[in-house]
Amino acid sequence: MTLERKSVPPRCETASGLAADVLAADPRVIEAHRLLLEAIGDHQRTLTGVRAPAGDRADDYDRLIQHFGQLRGGELYFPYLGSGIGNGALVELADGSVKYDMISGIGVHYFGHGHPAILAATIRAAMSDIVMQGNLQQDREAVDLTRLLLEQAGTGGCKIAHALLTTSGAMANENALKIVFQKKQPAQRLLAFEHGFAGRTLALAQVTDKAAYRVGLPTVLAVDYVPFFNPAAPHASTAATLAALKRHLARFPKQYAAMIVECVQGEGGYHAGDAAFFAALCRELRANDIAIVFDEVQTFGRTTRLFAFQHFGLEEFADVVTIGKLSQLCATLFTPEFKPLPGLISQTFTASTSALFAGRAIIRELLAGDYFGPAGRIQCVHDWFEQRLLAIAARHPGWIAGPFGLGAMIAFTPFDGSADAVKNLLRKLFENGVIAFLAGADPIRVRFLPPVGAVSEQDVESVCRILETTMQAMA
Repeated sequence: MTLERKSVPPRCETASGLAADVLAADPRVIEAHRLLLEAIGDHQRTLTGVRAPAGDRADDYDRLIQHFGQLRGGELYFPYLGSGIGNGALVELADGSVKYDMISGIGVHYFGHGHPAILAATIRAAMSDIVMQGNLQQDREAVDLTRLLLEQAGTGGCKIAHALLTTSGAMANENALKIVFQKKQPAQRLLAFEHGFAGRTLALAQVTDKAAYRVGLPTVLAVDYVPFFNPAAPHASTAATLAALKRHLARFPKQYAAMIVECVQGEGGYHAGDAAFFAALCRELRANDIAIVFDEVQTFGRTTRLFAFQHFGLEEFADVVTIGKLSQLCATLFTPEFKPLPGLISQTFTASTSALFAGRAIIRELLAGDYFGPAGRIQCVHDWFEQRLLAIAARHPGWIAGPFGLGAMIAFTPFDGSADAVKNLLRKLFENGVIAFLAGADPIRVRFLPPVGAVSEQDVESVCRILETTMQAMA
Protein backbone atom coordinates (compact mmCIF):
# COMPACT_ATOMS: atom_id res chain seq x y z
CA MET A 1 0.00 0.00 0.00
CA THR A 2 1.69 3.23 -1.11
CA LEU A 3 0.89 6.90 -0.75
CA GLU A 4 1.00 9.08 -3.85
CA ARG A 5 2.52 12.44 -3.03
CA LYS A 6 1.71 15.28 -5.38
CA SER A 7 1.18 19.01 -5.23
CA VAL A 8 -2.30 20.04 -4.14
CA PRO A 9 -3.68 23.35 -5.46
CA PRO A 10 -5.30 25.71 -2.96
CA ARG A 11 -9.00 25.13 -2.44
CA CYS A 12 -11.35 28.04 -3.09
CA GLU A 13 -14.25 27.33 -0.74
CA THR A 14 -16.78 29.58 -2.46
CA ALA A 15 -17.15 32.03 -5.32
CA SER A 16 -19.09 34.52 -3.23
CA GLY A 17 -17.34 37.67 -4.39
CA LEU A 18 -15.94 38.27 -0.91
CA ALA A 19 -12.54 39.90 -1.02
CA ALA A 20 -11.05 36.83 0.72
CA ASP A 21 -12.44 34.50 -1.97
CA VAL A 22 -11.30 36.75 -4.79
CA LEU A 23 -7.82 36.76 -3.19
CA ALA A 24 -7.78 32.96 -3.00
CA ALA A 25 -8.68 32.76 -6.69
CA ASP A 26 -6.12 35.38 -7.78
CA PRO A 27 -3.87 33.78 -10.43
CA ARG A 28 -0.81 35.18 -8.68
CA VAL A 29 -1.79 33.44 -5.46
CA ILE A 30 -2.48 30.16 -7.24
CA GLU A 31 0.88 30.33 -9.00
CA ALA A 32 2.64 31.22 -5.73
CA HIS A 33 1.04 28.18 -4.07
CA ARG A 34 2.18 25.97 -6.91
CA LEU A 35 5.74 27.29 -6.82
CA LEU A 36 6.00 26.96 -3.03
CA LEU A 37 4.79 23.37 -3.09
CA GLU A 38 7.06 22.57 -6.01
CA ALA A 39 10.11 24.05 -4.24
CA ILE A 40 9.33 22.24 -0.99
CA GLY A 41 8.88 18.97 -2.85
CA ASP A 42 12.21 19.36 -4.65
CA HIS A 43 14.07 19.78 -1.35
CA GLN A 44 12.08 17.05 0.43
CA ARG A 45 13.29 14.55 -2.14
CA THR A 46 16.84 14.98 -0.86
CA LEU A 47 15.73 13.27 2.37
CA THR A 48 15.71 9.61 1.36
CA GLY A 49 16.81 7.77 4.48
CA VAL A 50 18.53 7.90 7.84
CA ARG A 51 21.50 10.26 7.91
CA ALA A 52 24.09 10.88 10.63
CA PRO A 53 24.61 14.37 12.05
CA ALA A 54 26.91 16.66 10.11
CA GLY A 55 30.28 16.75 11.86
CA ASP A 56 30.65 20.52 11.61
CA ARG A 57 27.29 21.06 13.32
CA ALA A 58 27.61 18.69 16.26
CA ASP A 59 29.21 21.01 18.82
CA ASP A 60 26.94 23.97 18.06
CA TYR A 61 23.90 21.69 18.14
CA ASP A 62 24.85 20.23 21.51
CA ARG A 63 25.34 23.72 22.95
CA LEU A 64 21.97 24.80 21.56
CA ILE A 65 20.24 21.78 23.11
CA GLN A 66 21.83 22.48 26.50
CA HIS A 67 20.99 26.18 26.29
CA PHE A 68 17.35 25.42 25.47
CA GLY A 69 17.18 23.05 28.45
CA GLN A 70 18.40 25.83 30.70
CA LEU A 71 15.91 28.30 29.24
CA ARG A 72 12.95 25.99 29.78
CA GLY A 73 14.05 24.81 33.22
CA GLY A 74 14.54 21.16 32.31
CA GLU A 75 16.40 19.14 29.70
CA LEU A 76 14.65 17.77 26.63
CA TYR A 77 13.74 14.08 26.62
CA PHE A 78 15.54 13.69 23.27
CA PRO A 79 18.12 16.10 21.81
CA TYR A 80 15.55 16.98 19.15
CA LEU A 81 15.36 20.35 17.41
CA GLY A 82 13.90 20.12 13.93
CA SER A 83 15.31 22.05 10.98
CA GLY A 84 11.85 22.73 9.57
CA ILE A 85 11.72 20.18 6.76
CA GLY A 86 10.84 16.51 6.51
CA ASN A 87 9.73 13.97 3.94
CA GLY A 88 6.87 11.75 5.05
CA ALA A 89 8.12 9.48 7.83
CA LEU A 90 11.56 11.15 7.75
CA VAL A 91 12.48 14.36 9.55
CA GLU A 92 15.64 16.46 9.39
CA LEU A 93 17.09 17.84 12.62
CA ALA A 94 19.10 21.01 12.99
CA ASP A 95 22.32 18.99 13.37
CA GLY A 96 21.88 17.72 9.82
CA SER A 97 20.74 14.24 10.83
CA VAL A 98 17.68 12.56 9.32
CA LYS A 99 15.59 10.15 11.37
CA TYR A 100 12.45 8.01 11.07
CA ASP A 101 9.73 9.68 13.14
CA MET A 102 7.69 6.84 14.62
CA ILE A 103 6.14 8.85 17.46
CA SER A 104 4.97 11.81 15.32
CA GLY A 105 4.82 14.37 18.10
CA ILE A 106 3.01 11.79 20.30
CA GLY A 107 0.41 11.28 17.59
CA VAL A 108 0.11 14.79 16.18
CA HIS A 109 1.86 14.47 12.79
CA TYR A 110 -0.52 11.84 11.42
CA PHE A 111 0.42 12.61 7.80
CA GLY A 112 4.11 12.82 8.55
CA HIS A 113 6.38 15.71 7.70
CA GLY A 114 5.57 17.98 4.77
CA HIS A 115 2.45 16.29 3.37
CA PRO A 116 1.37 18.38 0.35
CA ALA A 117 -2.30 18.60 1.35
CA ILE A 118 -1.39 19.87 4.82
CA LEU A 119 1.22 22.26 3.41
CA ALA A 120 -1.34 23.65 0.96
CA ALA A 121 -3.85 24.19 3.76
CA THR A 122 -1.40 25.99 6.02
CA ILE A 123 -0.08 28.17 3.19
CA ARG A 124 -3.66 29.25 2.60
CA ALA A 125 -4.07 29.88 6.33
CA ALA A 126 -0.97 32.07 6.34
CA MET A 127 -2.85 34.50 4.05
CA SER A 128 -5.51 35.08 6.70
CA ASP A 129 -5.68 38.39 8.53
CA ILE A 130 -5.44 36.68 11.94
CA VAL A 131 -3.12 34.11 13.49
CA MET A 132 -5.41 32.95 16.30
CA GLN A 133 -9.17 32.46 16.40
CA GLY A 134 -11.16 32.57 19.60
CA ASN A 135 -14.48 32.51 21.35
CA LEU A 136 -15.36 36.05 20.29
CA GLN A 137 -14.09 36.00 16.70
CA GLN A 138 -13.93 32.90 14.50
CA ASP A 139 -13.80 32.48 10.72
CA ARG A 140 -15.70 30.22 8.36
CA GLU A 141 -13.26 27.31 8.62
CA ALA A 142 -14.26 26.90 12.28
CA VAL A 143 -17.84 26.29 11.14
CA ASP A 144 -16.70 23.86 8.43
CA LEU A 145 -14.57 21.79 10.79
CA THR A 146 -17.17 21.71 13.57
CA ARG A 147 -19.85 20.57 11.15
CA LEU A 148 -17.53 17.92 9.70
CA LEU A 149 -16.78 16.47 13.14
CA LEU A 150 -20.45 16.37 14.12
CA GLU A 151 -21.48 14.73 10.85
CA GLN A 152 -18.99 11.93 11.51
CA ALA A 153 -19.78 11.55 15.21
CA GLY A 154 -23.56 11.57 14.93
CA THR A 155 -24.02 8.20 13.25
CA GLY A 156 -25.27 4.79 14.35
CA GLY A 157 -27.66 6.14 16.98
CA CYS A 158 -25.14 8.49 18.58
CA LYS A 159 -26.86 11.66 19.83
CA ILE A 160 -23.79 13.92 19.72
CA ALA A 161 -24.95 17.26 18.29
CA HIS A 162 -22.58 19.98 19.54
CA ALA A 163 -18.83 20.58 19.56
CA LEU A 164 -16.57 23.19 21.18
CA LEU A 165 -13.14 23.68 19.63
CA THR A 166 -10.11 24.30 21.82
CA THR A 167 -6.33 24.37 21.79
CA SER A 168 -5.27 21.22 23.64
CA GLY A 169 -6.41 17.78 24.71
CA ALA A 170 -6.17 18.82 28.35
CA MET A 171 -8.44 21.79 27.68
CA ALA A 172 -10.91 19.56 25.83
CA ASN A 173 -11.03 17.27 28.87
CA GLU A 174 -11.32 20.23 31.27
CA ASN A 175 -14.31 21.48 29.28
CA ALA A 176 -15.80 17.98 29.41
CA LEU A 177 -15.49 17.91 33.21
CA LYS A 178 -17.14 21.30 33.57
CA ILE A 179 -20.00 20.22 31.30
CA VAL A 180 -20.73 16.98 33.17
CA PHE A 181 -20.38 18.50 36.64
CA GLN A 182 -22.79 21.29 35.80
CA LYS A 183 -25.31 18.86 34.35
CA LYS A 184 -25.03 16.34 37.19
CA GLN A 185 -24.82 18.74 40.13
CA PRO A 186 -24.66 18.26 43.08
CA ALA A 187 -22.68 15.09 42.22
CA GLN A 188 -18.96 15.88 42.55
CA ARG A 189 -17.07 12.60 42.22
CA LEU A 190 -15.54 11.01 39.12
CA LEU A 191 -14.76 7.47 38.05
CA ALA A 192 -11.76 6.49 35.94
CA PHE A 193 -9.70 3.44 34.99
CA GLU A 194 -6.62 2.34 36.86
CA HIS A 195 -3.51 3.38 34.93
CA GLY A 196 -5.57 5.83 32.87
CA PHE A 197 -4.34 9.18 31.60
CA ALA A 198 -6.41 12.33 31.05
CA GLY A 199 -3.85 15.14 31.20
CA ARG A 200 -1.60 17.05 33.58
CA THR A 201 -3.58 20.14 34.55
CA LEU A 202 -4.38 20.63 38.24
CA ALA A 203 -7.75 18.88 37.82
CA LEU A 204 -6.70 16.24 35.29
CA ALA A 205 -3.69 15.22 37.34
CA GLN A 206 -6.27 13.90 39.82
CA VAL A 207 -7.93 11.81 37.08
CA THR A 208 -4.65 10.49 35.69
CA ASP A 209 -3.70 7.45 37.75
CA LYS A 210 -0.03 8.26 38.31
CA ALA A 211 1.07 9.53 41.70
CA ALA A 212 4.26 11.11 40.32
CA TYR A 213 2.16 13.64 38.39
CA ARG A 214 0.47 14.82 41.63
CA VAL A 215 3.50 15.40 43.84
CA GLY A 216 3.02 18.68 45.68
CA LEU A 217 -0.40 19.36 44.19
CA PRO A 218 -3.56 19.90 46.24
CA THR A 219 -6.46 17.50 45.80
CA VAL A 220 -9.15 19.30 43.83
CA LEU A 221 -11.27 16.34 42.63
CA ALA A 222 -12.49 13.13 44.20
CA VAL A 223 -11.68 10.30 41.79
CA ASP A 224 -12.20 6.57 42.28
CA TYR A 225 -10.71 3.92 40.00
CA VAL A 226 -11.83 0.60 38.57
CA PRO A 227 -9.56 -1.98 36.88
CA PHE A 228 -9.23 -2.02 33.10
CA PHE A 229 -9.93 -4.95 30.80
CA ASN A 230 -7.58 -7.93 30.81
CA PRO A 231 -7.63 -9.77 27.46
CA ALA A 232 -6.11 -12.85 29.09
CA ALA A 233 -9.22 -13.19 31.29
CA PRO A 234 -12.05 -11.30 29.57
CA HIS A 235 -14.98 -12.61 31.61
CA ALA A 236 -13.20 -12.49 34.96
CA SER A 237 -11.81 -8.99 34.37
CA THR A 238 -15.21 -7.68 33.27
CA ALA A 239 -16.74 -9.11 36.44
CA ALA A 240 -13.95 -7.57 38.54
CA THR A 241 -14.48 -4.15 36.99
CA LEU A 242 -18.24 -4.27 37.53
CA ALA A 243 -17.76 -5.43 41.12
CA ALA A 244 -15.36 -2.55 41.83
CA LEU A 245 -17.79 -0.10 40.23
CA LYS A 246 -20.67 -1.35 42.38
CA ARG A 247 -18.56 -1.05 45.53
CA HIS A 248 -17.87 2.61 44.74
CA LEU A 249 -21.54 3.25 43.97
CA ALA A 250 -22.59 1.67 47.24
CA ARG A 251 -20.04 3.68 49.22
CA PHE A 252 -20.87 7.02 47.55
CA PRO A 253 -24.47 6.72 46.31
CA LYS A 254 -25.59 9.36 43.79
CA GLN A 255 -22.29 11.23 44.16
CA TYR A 256 -20.72 10.35 40.79
CA ALA A 257 -21.13 12.81 37.92
CA ALA A 258 -19.26 10.90 35.22
CA MET A 259 -16.74 8.26 34.25
CA ILE A 260 -13.79 9.06 31.97
CA VAL A 261 -13.33 6.17 29.53
CA GLU A 262 -10.28 5.50 27.35
CA CYS A 263 -11.12 2.71 24.91
CA VAL A 264 -7.40 2.13 24.47
CA GLN A 265 -5.13 3.22 27.31
CA GLY A 266 -2.49 5.36 25.64
CA GLU A 267 0.01 6.55 28.23
CA GLY A 268 -0.96 3.52 30.31
CA GLY A 269 0.72 1.14 27.86
CA TYR A 270 -1.61 0.58 24.87
CA HIS A 271 -4.03 -1.73 26.59
CA ALA A 272 -7.21 -2.17 24.55
CA GLY A 273 -10.63 -3.14 25.85
CA ASP A 274 -13.27 -5.06 23.93
CA ALA A 275 -16.86 -4.36 22.92
CA ALA A 276 -18.51 -6.66 25.47
CA PHE A 277 -16.47 -5.22 28.35
CA PHE A 278 -17.31 -1.61 27.48
CA ALA A 279 -20.97 -2.37 26.82
CA ALA A 280 -21.37 -4.04 30.24
CA LEU A 281 -19.63 -1.15 31.97
CA CYS A 282 -21.62 1.51 30.12
CA ARG A 283 -24.94 -0.18 30.84
CA GLU A 284 -24.16 -0.14 34.57
CA LEU A 285 -23.13 3.53 34.40
CA ARG A 286 -26.28 4.42 32.48
CA ALA A 287 -28.44 2.55 34.98
CA ASN A 288 -26.98 4.75 37.73
CA ASP A 289 -27.38 8.01 35.80
CA ILE A 290 -23.62 8.55 35.47
CA ALA A 291 -22.41 10.45 32.41
CA ILE A 292 -19.98 8.71 30.06
CA VAL A 293 -17.04 10.70 28.68
CA PHE A 294 -15.03 9.01 25.94
CA ASP A 295 -11.50 10.43 25.99
CA GLU A 296 -10.32 10.11 22.37
CA VAL A 297 -7.46 12.58 22.42
CA GLN A 298 -5.06 9.79 21.36
CA THR A 299 -7.37 7.18 19.79
CA PHE A 300 -9.17 9.55 17.40
CA GLY A 301 -8.48 8.42 13.83
CA ARG A 302 -6.33 5.44 14.85
CA THR A 303 -8.79 2.51 14.86
CA THR A 304 -10.99 1.01 12.15
CA ARG A 305 -13.42 3.93 12.56
CA LEU A 306 -12.80 7.66 12.90
CA PHE A 307 -13.85 7.48 16.56
CA ALA A 308 -12.80 4.60 18.80
CA PHE A 309 -16.23 4.50 20.48
CA GLN A 310 -17.59 3.68 17.01
CA HIS A 311 -15.00 0.93 16.57
CA PHE A 312 -16.35 -0.71 19.75
CA GLY A 313 -20.02 -0.11 18.85
CA LEU A 314 -20.70 2.24 21.76
CA GLU A 315 -22.57 5.00 19.92
CA GLU A 316 -25.62 4.85 22.19
CA PHE A 317 -23.51 5.54 25.28
CA ALA A 318 -21.61 8.62 24.09
CA ASP A 319 -22.62 11.61 26.23
CA VAL A 320 -19.40 13.60 25.84
CA VAL A 321 -16.40 12.87 23.59
CA THR A 322 -13.03 14.60 23.49
CA ILE A 323 -10.63 14.49 20.54
CA GLY A 324 -7.22 15.87 19.67
CA LYS A 325 -3.67 15.23 18.49
CA LEU A 326 -3.98 14.34 14.78
CA SER A 327 -6.73 16.95 14.31
CA GLN A 328 -4.18 19.72 15.14
CA LEU A 329 -6.71 21.37 17.41
CA CYS A 330 -8.95 19.68 19.97
CA ALA A 331 -12.66 19.52 20.64
CA THR A 332 -15.30 18.55 23.19
CA LEU A 333 -18.37 16.99 21.58
CA PHE A 334 -21.61 16.45 23.51
CA THR A 335 -25.30 15.64 23.25
CA PRO A 336 -28.06 18.27 23.62
CA GLU A 337 -28.69 17.01 27.16
CA PHE A 338 -25.23 18.27 28.18
CA LYS A 339 -25.40 21.67 26.53
CA PRO A 340 -23.74 24.01 29.09
CA LEU A 341 -25.35 27.14 30.49
CA PRO A 342 -24.05 30.47 29.16
CA GLY A 343 -20.74 31.53 30.69
CA LEU A 344 -19.52 28.09 31.72
CA ILE A 345 -17.09 27.72 28.81
CA SER A 346 -15.32 30.61 27.13
CA GLN A 347 -11.74 31.01 25.99
CA THR A 348 -9.64 33.61 24.20
CA PHE A 349 -8.16 31.00 21.85
CA THR A 350 -10.03 28.13 20.22
CA ALA A 351 -7.16 27.41 17.81
CA SER A 352 -4.74 29.00 15.39
CA THR A 353 -5.99 29.65 11.88
CA SER A 354 -3.35 27.28 10.50
CA ALA A 355 -4.55 24.54 12.89
CA LEU A 356 -8.13 25.00 11.71
CA PHE A 357 -7.16 24.84 8.03
CA ALA A 358 -4.87 21.87 8.62
CA GLY A 359 -7.41 20.04 10.80
CA ARG A 360 -10.07 20.41 8.15
CA ALA A 361 -7.69 19.15 5.46
CA ILE A 362 -6.65 16.18 7.59
CA ILE A 363 -10.22 15.04 8.31
CA ARG A 364 -11.09 15.39 4.62
CA GLU A 365 -8.03 13.35 3.63
CA LEU A 366 -8.97 10.64 6.13
CA LEU A 367 -12.56 10.43 4.93
CA ALA A 368 -11.61 10.48 1.24
CA GLY A 369 -8.87 7.86 1.56
CA ASP A 370 -8.89 4.14 2.24
CA TYR A 371 -7.98 4.41 5.92
CA PHE A 372 -10.76 2.72 7.87
CA GLY A 373 -12.30 -0.74 8.05
CA PRO A 374 -10.70 -4.13 8.65
CA ALA A 375 -8.61 -3.86 5.46
CA GLY A 376 -7.94 -0.12 5.58
CA ARG A 377 -4.58 1.58 5.69
CA ILE A 378 -4.65 1.91 9.50
CA GLN A 379 -4.94 -1.84 9.91
CA CYS A 380 -2.31 -2.42 7.23
CA VAL A 381 0.21 -0.25 9.11
CA HIS A 382 -0.54 -2.21 12.28
CA ASP A 383 -0.06 -5.50 10.45
CA TRP A 384 3.26 -4.38 8.95
CA PHE A 385 4.64 -3.65 12.40
CA GLU A 386 3.10 -6.70 14.04
CA GLN A 387 4.56 -9.13 11.49
CA ARG A 388 8.07 -7.74 11.85
CA LEU A 389 8.01 -7.44 15.63
CA LEU A 390 6.81 -11.03 15.91
CA ALA A 391 9.60 -12.10 13.57
CA ILE A 392 12.20 -10.36 15.76
CA ALA A 393 10.71 -12.02 18.84
CA ALA A 394 10.89 -15.43 17.14
CA ARG A 395 14.53 -14.94 16.12
CA HIS A 396 15.56 -13.60 19.53
CA PRO A 397 13.60 -15.11 22.45
CA GLY A 398 13.40 -12.78 25.42
CA TRP A 399 13.96 -9.61 23.44
CA ILE A 400 10.36 -8.61 22.74
CA ALA A 401 7.00 -9.28 24.41
CA GLY A 402 3.95 -8.31 22.41
CA PRO A 403 3.21 -6.50 20.24
CA PHE A 404 0.32 -4.75 21.94
CA GLY A 405 -2.15 -2.04 21.00
CA LEU A 406 -4.81 -1.51 18.39
CA GLY A 407 -4.76 0.01 14.92
CA ALA A 408 -2.17 2.77 14.58
CA MET A 409 -1.12 2.42 18.23
CA ILE A 410 1.64 -0.18 18.53
CA ALA A 411 3.73 -1.11 21.54
CA PHE A 412 6.06 -3.86 22.73
CA THR A 413 7.97 -4.67 25.91
CA PRO A 414 11.74 -4.87 25.29
CA PHE A 415 13.93 -7.17 27.36
CA ASP A 416 12.77 -7.07 31.01
CA GLY A 417 10.65 -3.91 30.62
CA SER A 418 12.63 -2.07 33.27
CA ALA A 419 12.95 1.70 33.17
CA ASP A 420 16.70 1.49 32.54
CA ALA A 421 16.37 -1.01 29.70
CA VAL A 422 13.59 0.87 27.92
CA LYS A 423 15.14 4.33 28.27
CA ASN A 424 18.50 3.03 27.13
CA LEU A 425 16.89 1.41 24.09
CA LEU A 426 15.04 4.62 23.21
CA ARG A 427 18.28 6.62 23.42
CA LYS A 428 20.12 4.12 21.22
CA LEU A 429 17.27 4.02 18.71
CA PHE A 430 17.33 7.81 18.52
CA GLU A 431 21.07 7.78 17.87
CA ASN A 432 20.57 5.14 15.17
CA GLY A 433 17.80 7.05 13.41
CA VAL A 434 14.43 6.00 14.89
CA ILE A 435 12.33 8.16 17.21
CA ALA A 436 9.97 6.21 19.51
CA PHE A 437 8.68 6.76 23.03
CA LEU A 438 7.65 4.87 26.15
CA ALA A 439 4.32 4.03 27.77
CA GLY A 440 2.99 2.08 30.72
CA ALA A 441 4.68 0.88 33.89
CA ASP A 442 5.74 -2.47 35.39
CA PRO A 443 6.66 -3.30 32.68
CA ILE A 444 7.39 -0.21 30.59
CA ARG A 445 6.76 -0.52 26.87
CA VAL A 446 8.17 1.11 23.76
CA ARG A 447 5.42 2.65 21.69
CA PHE A 448 5.03 3.73 18.09
CA LEU A 449 2.50 6.27 16.84
CA PRO A 450 3.52 6.10 13.19
CA PRO A 451 2.52 8.76 10.66
CA VAL A 452 -0.18 6.64 9.06
CA GLY A 453 -0.78 8.97 6.12
CA ALA A 454 2.87 8.91 5.08
CA VAL A 455 4.61 5.73 6.28
CA SER A 456 5.24 2.98 3.74
CA GLU A 457 5.85 -0.72 4.26
CA GLN A 458 9.47 -0.12 3.27
CA ASP A 459 9.72 2.51 6.02
CA VAL A 460 8.42 -0.01 8.55
CA GLU A 461 10.92 -2.59 7.28
CA SER A 462 13.77 -0.11 7.71
CA VAL A 463 12.61 0.92 11.19
CA CYS A 464 12.36 -2.69 12.38
CA ARG A 465 15.76 -3.51 10.90
CA ILE A 466 17.28 -0.63 12.89
CA LEU A 467 15.39 -1.83 15.97
CA GLU A 468 16.76 -5.36 15.64
CA THR A 469 20.32 -4.14 15.05
CA THR A 470 20.10 -1.80 18.03
CA MET A 471 18.78 -4.52 20.34
CA GLN A 472 21.49 -6.88 19.08
CA ALA A 473 24.18 -4.39 20.15
CA MET A 474 22.53 -4.00 23.55
CA ALA A 475 22.03 -7.74 24.10
